[in-house]
Parts: sequence; C-alpha cells; structure tokens
Amino acid sequence: MSYLTESLKIKILMMIGYGDRARTQCEVVRLFRETHPDLPPLLNQGTISKIEAQYREMGYVRKVPSKRQAVVDDDTKLNLLLALEENPITPARQLARDSNLNHKTVLKILKYEKKRPYKMQAVQELLEDDPDRRVEFCDLLMTCIDQNQLSLEWIVLSDEATFTLNGHDHFSLMTLLMEQDTCVYSSTN
Repeated sequence: MSYLTESLKIKILMMIGYGDRARTQCEVVRLFRETHPDLPPLLNQGTISKIEAQYREMGYVRKVPSKRQAVVDDDTKLNLLLALEENPITPARQLARDSNLNHKTVLKILKYEKKRPYKMQAVQELLEDDPDRRVEFCDLLMTCIDQNQLSLEWIVLSDEATFTLNGHDHFSLMTLLMEQDTCVYSSTN
C-alpha cells in the first residue's frame, strides 16, 4: 500500500462509489488496473478494504505516522548524512548523540537512504617469507605423518583472530595435539 499516494487512494474511493451505486472490491481492482496500467499490480481486495475502512473510521486516507515513529525534518536528515559523508566510519550511536536523535531513528534514516553500517576489519599483511613458512610447516607435518608419529584424527587446526574496537587483540593458537610429545608444533602470534 506504500506505493499508493493520497490522490490514488481518493480515486479508489471514488471508484468504490456510494449507496446503491457501489462497486464490489473485485470490480474496483479490475477498474483500477485498467485505469493505471503503469503501476505495479499489487493492488488487491485487502488493500481496497483497508483504504475503505480507514476512510470510514477517520474520514481521510492520508498516511498517519505511528505514535512511535519520530518525525524528523529534512534539515536534520541532511545534517546527519553530511556528517556521515565527512567521516564514514562514525558509529550510528555517535551520529545519534551529535544530532540529538534516538539511535533507532538514525538507523531507520540510514536504512531509508540505503546506507549500510560499516565496521573496520583488520587483516594480516602477507610477508615475503610467508610462503616459505607454510611449505616448512607442511614438510614438518608430512614428515610426522610418514613416520607414523601423527594421525590426521589428532590434529586440531585453528587460525582465527578476533579484533575489537577497544584495542584488545586475541589471536588463537595453531597446535598439533598428539599422545606423544615427539612431533608437537605450536605457533602463537
């Protein structure tokens, strides 16, 4: 129903008619689609029923903002978007504080304007000797497997890292676990 403007809703009410000249909802849907073939065919009997019920209950068909929906003027939206344009990594909560708006209102404005939240992600740079270290690790692993000192079922590999915005970094270990300590390789960053 969001694609229907106030004037289109009034036309629908006129198509419904009144009293003994009233049309059924099926007739109104057919007549509306014939009159407005350029609009998407989303109009159905339920939409007609809602428009008619709103008119009978309230006496008008314009969209009424919900009580929880904050009304934000265009200048505030523009200032919010300009602040985001100047510093794209500004968190939504900071934008809300700076513009004296609710956090959820800022998120709704950003969603309406098709802006997506962005969180910086730290990635590890590949160094020149990284391929050599990988080959060395694979050779060590293959040697242990060939000498029957290691079974693939005993290996636990983890190369995960978690980065937080407060500066604390947690790098997990990469470890080969065995029953015997003959061929244990561990690496920590």
